[in-house]
Amino acid sequence: MPYIGPPTMHPSTTTDSDAREKLKPTVIILPPDSTREQWNKALETNKSGIVLTGAAARGQVGPIIGLVDIGENEDSYLFRVNLPGVLRDENFECSVDIDGEVFIKGVTTTGEKTVCKNSQVFKMQTQNLCPPGHFSISFQLPGPVECQKVTLSFETDGILEAIVQKKLP
Repeated sequence: MPYIGPPTMHPSTTTDSDAREKLKPTVIILPPDSTREQWNKALETNKSGIVLTGAAARGQVGPIIGLVDIGENEDSYLFRVNLPGVLRDENFECSVDIDGEVFIKGVTTTGEKTVCKNSQVFKMQTQNLCPPGHFSISFQLPGPVECQKVTLSFETDGILEAIVQKKLP
């Protein structure tokens, strides 16, 4: 019976760099109590992986936390991360390691069953926003970076945007 599905890559006609270009990021979901070592092992096995835990991993109806776009130019990387309903407070952290690993953690506040606003209590009829709770996201930039040269912007639109200078030879 003939194979019916996506074209396969034949090793003699495809270089490693061609294969890497065709690969899309893999989402890796870990339990909320995962250690940093478990994160690192997950990313070592899949350099184009995006690791999610907590509210980011539940993937319920509503805006998804942790969608990532990555771009690059000659000397820098740009990344954008979708973080709707995330508080910009002391629980929020974004770090970039010298090898280009990005680690983000924080707390979402949307999606709760009861909302208190202006001295009023509302019992929610629908809950389509991201569920409340702690989350963490980790992903790998394409190469090593100058981790001290990062420009972060996290505005009220819920998009974290960063420009990170590449480590040049």
